[in-house]
Amino acid sequence: MIFALIVVPVLGLFFGVHRYLWCRLVRDTTKPGSRPRGAGTAAAFVLPLTALAALLSGPAGVPFPVQQILAWPGYLWLAMVLYLTLALLVGEVVRAVGLWALRRRETAEPDPPAPAPAPPAGPPGPAAPSPASPSQAPTLLPPGTPALPPPATPPRRLFLARAVAAGASLAATAAVGYGTATTLRGPVVKRVTVPLAKLPRAAHGFRIAVVSDIHLGPILGRAHTRRVVEAINSTSPDLVAIVGDLADGSVADLGPAAEPLRALSSRHSAYFVTGNHEYYSGARQWVDHVRELGIHPLENARTALPGFDLAGVNDVSGQTEQAGPDYDGTLSGRDPARAVVLMAHQPVTIHDTVRFGVDLQLSGHTHGGQMWPFTYVAAATNPTVAGLQRYGDTQLYVTRGAGAWGPPVRLGAPPDITVVELASLRA
Repeated sequence: MIFALIVVPVLGLFFGVHRYLWCRLVRDTTKPGSRPRGAGTAAAFVLPLTALAALLSGPAGVPFPVQQILAWPGYLWLAMVLYLTLALLVGEVVRAVGLWALRRRETAEPDPPAPAPAPPAGPPGPAAPSPASPSQAPTLLPPGTPALPPPATPPRRLFLARAVAAGASLAATAAVGYGTATTLRGPVVKRVTVPLAKLPRAAHGFRIAVVSDIHLGPILGRAHTRRVVEAINSTSPDLVAIVGDLADGSVADLGPAAEPLRALSSRHSAYFVTGNHEYYSGARQWVDHVRELGIHPLENARTALPGFDLAGVNDVSGQTEQAGPDYDGTLSGRDPARAVVLMAHQPVTIHDTVRFGVDLQLSGHTHGGQMWPFTYVAAATNPTVAGLQRYGDTQLYVTRGAGAWGPPVRLGAPPDITVVELASLRA
C-alpha cells in the first residue's frame, strides 16, 4: 500500500512532465499530420520508456550488457528532462510576453481592404493601357490560368513557439553536455587542512586521500576507476579512505571495473567502509572483494595508526541486514587521549559521532547535490552538503564524491578527491 502511494504519484509526475514537454516541443511547433510531429510524438513515447528501463534493469536482474545499452540514452534523457523542463518554464515568461505583444499588434493593425470587384465580362479586344509604370505592370497569365497564392509565411505564434522550444533545447543540451564532460574528465583534487587538538607533533602533516561515491556501474567502468586511482596516487598520500558507494551492481558484473583499485599506493594502505549502495548490490560480496584488492574494510572496527586511531562504521542502510553502524563496538575501550578519525558514509550520523567524542568524521554520500538545482535539496537534507564544518568538538568533512549516480552529469557540483592534511596544535 505504501509502495503504491509513492510509486503512483511519481509515475504520474514523470509522465505528466513528458506530456508537457510534448506539448511545448512537438504540438506547438509542428503542423498536424506532418513528419516532424510524427517523429516527435514517437520520441515522446520511446524516450521515457527507455529511461524507466535504464532505472529498472539493474534491480530486475537484466543481463549487464543490456543494462549498458540502456544506460546511456536512458540516464542522459533523465538529465535532459530536468533541464528542458526548467528551460521551458523560463520560456513560459517569454512566451507570455510575446503573445501579449502579438495580441496588441494584431488589435492595432487595420483590417485589410476588401478586394475590388472583377470587371464585367465583355467582348475580347485590345487591353486598355495601364497608367502604371512598366516596372509596376502586372504579369500577364495565359487565359484560364488561376492566379498563384502569395508565398506562405509561418504565423507569428508558430514562430514564437519554435523560438522558445529551440532556445530551451539549446540550453538543456549545453547544460547536459557540460555536466557529462565534467563527470568523464574525472575528479579534481582538493586539499584541506584540519587541526586536531589531540594529534601529536609526530603526526603533523599526515595526509589522508578521501574518496567516496565512485559509483561503478553500466556507464562508469574500468576507465573511470583508473582515473580515480591515478588522481589519488598523484597526491602521494599517507592513507587512502574510501568512504562508501563504490559500485552500483554485483561483483560478478563490476569486479573487473574495480580491478584498478589494486594499484592504489600509500604509506599506510587503503581502508573502506560501506555506503548505502553497497547494500543494494550485495554488501558482503563487495566487502570480501575489496579485501582481495588489498584494501582493508572497517566493518564497525578500529585500527591504530601512528598518532591517531582510524575507525569505520557501516552505513545506516545496513540496519536492514542487521549490519548497521555500531558506535559502541567500534569506539569502546579506546584511549581517550588519542585522536580518532572516523569513516562514515552519510553525514547524518554526525550527531552520534559527536556523542562518542570523535575528533574528525570523513563522509560522502551527498555528491554535493550532483546536478543543480538538486544542490539545494542535498543542502536541506544533510547537515553538511560539502566541505568542512564543526559540530561541538567534532569536525565533519564531506567530499562531493568522485563519480555520479544515475545520469553521468555533474553540474554545479564537480567531482572531487580531497587530501585531508591533519595538523597538530603542538607543531
